[in-house]
Amino acid sequence: MYQDLNKNQASTIDLKDQWNSVLKKLNAEYGNEIFNSWIKNISIRNLDEDVLYFTVPTRFIRDWITSHYLDKIIFFLNQENSQIKRVKINIDNSLTANMLNIDKVSSDIKKTNIYASSSSISDDWPLDDRFKFEKFIVGPSNELAFASAKRFCTKDINDFNPLYVYGGVGLGKTHLLHAIGWKYKEENSEKSVLYLSAERFMFQFIKSLRQKDTMSFKQKFRSVDVLILDDIQFMIGKVSTQEEFFHTFNSLLDMNKKVIISGDRPPSDLGSFSERMKSRLSGGLVVDIMPADYKLRFSIIQNKYKELKDRNKNTLSLDEEVLSFLAKTVTSNVRELEGALNKVYTFSNILGKKIDVELTKSVLKDLLKSNDKRITIDEIQKKVSSYYNIRIDDLISSRRIRTFARPRQIAMYLSKKLTTRSLPEIGRKFGGRDHTTVIHAVKKIDELKENDSKFDEDVNLITQMITSL
Repeated sequence: MYQDLNKNQASTIDLKDQWNSVLKKLNAEYGNEIFNSWIKNISIRNLDEDVLYFTVPTRFIRDWITSHYLDKIIFFLNQENSQIKRVKINIDNSLTANMLNIDKVSSDIKKTNIYASSSSISDDWPLDDRFKFEKFIVGPSNELAFASAKRFCTKDINDFNPLYVYGGVGLGKTHLLHAIGWKYKEENSEKSVLYLSAERFMFQFIKSLRQKDTMSFKQKFRSVDVLILDDIQFMIGKVSTQEEFFHTFNSLLDMNKKVIISGDRPPSDLGSFSERMKSRLSGGLVVDIMPADYKLRFSIIQNKYKELKDRNKNTLSLDEEVLSFLAKTVTSNVRELEGALNKVYTFSNILGKKIDVELTKSVLKDLLKSNDKRITIDEIQKKVSSYYNIRIDDLISSRRIRTFARPRQIAMYLSKKLTTRSLPEIGRKFGGRDHTTVIHAVKKIDELKENDSKFDEDVNLITQMITSL
C-alpha cells in the first residue's frame, strides 16, 4: 500500500508538471490578457484512465473555455501526455484559488518571454524564438512567401504594404510572422513591433468598449511602427471589430507604418468583410503558402529530428526509413507532422532502442487512422470533379478525351500523394485500371507541374482544398 501511495503521489506530481508546461504554451499562444481572464480559472483535479478532469468557478467560464480554447488545450496536453484522450470540465462554485499556483506560472512566463514591441505597450505579445528565418525550411510551396517576408524587413524598402500571407492550417504562416517580427527588430532596433492574433485584437477592442476607454485602445495600436496580425479570418462575422481594424489599418498605412496579416484564405474570400476592406488588404502584396510536397516535408522532419537530438543530447537515432515514412504519410500539415515525430521519438526513448517502420505504424495508429479518414480517394475524386466541373462517373470512366483524361490523371496523382493506398487500390478506384496506369499518371503530372506554372498552380490549389477538409 505504501508503494502504491508513492506511485500515486509521483503520478500526481508528473501530471502537475505536465499541466504547468501546457499553461506556458497556452500563455504564449493566447497572451497574458486572455490567459489571466479565462485559462487561469482552470484547476486540474485528476486523471481517470484517459479522461483528465478540471474544475472552473462558473458555468459561463466553462462554456467559454469549451467553445474557444478546449481544442488547443487538448492538443498541448497530448504533446505532454499521450494517455490523455478527453477532458471533462466540472463546476465548483467554491473554487477560490487554482490548485497549481497559476499566478506563479504566469509570473514565470512574463519573466522568460521576449516581447514584440516597445516599452510603451504594456501588455504586448511574445515572439517565439523558435520561429526565425534561419529555422524556416524553404521549398517550392513557400519560397515566394519566404522571400517576400524577408524583403519586407529590409530597411528603407517600401515597395509593398501591407503584406498578406495566406494558407491552410499548420503550413508555416505563424512561423513567418514571428520571423518578420524578429528580423525587423534586428534591422530597425529603434522601431516598435506588435504581434497579436485577430482574436486578441477583438478581445481587447471589446474590453475597451466595456471600460469606455477606446481612446487608449486606438492610441496603442496606432502608435506602433509595425503591426503583425495573425489569423484575420477570426474577424469574419464580427462587424464592429472589422470596422475598428479597418480604421486602425488605414491609419497605419497613412503614416507609412508597416502591416503584415495572415489568414487561411485570400482577401477576396473573407466572407462578411466589406469590399473596401478586401480591396485594402489586396492593395499590397498577397502571397500564399501551399501544402508541402514530400521533398519539403522530408527536409522539415530531418531538421526537426536534428533539433530534437541536439536539445535532448540523445544518442538514440531513428532510421531514415522512419523519417521517410512519416513524410510520406502525414501530409495534412507540418504541425501534425512534427507531432508525429515527437511521439515516435519519445516512444523510442522510453523503449531505449530504435523504432522501425512497422512499430512506427503501431505507435501512430490513431493518427494514421484519422489521416486516412480525412483524406480518401472518394474525397479527392469529388474535389477534382468539382474543380473541373465534370461528373465523377466521367472521371472514372474509360473515356480518353482530354476534358476527362487530365483531371483523371490529377486525381490519381493526388491519391498517390495524399493517401496511403497502394497503386493497385488506386487503380481499382478509377474504373478498375492497372497499377501501371497510375504510375504513368503520377509521372505525367509531375512533368506538367515542372514545366507549366499555371498547371502547377491548379494542382496546388486542389491539393489545398483537399488537405483543408
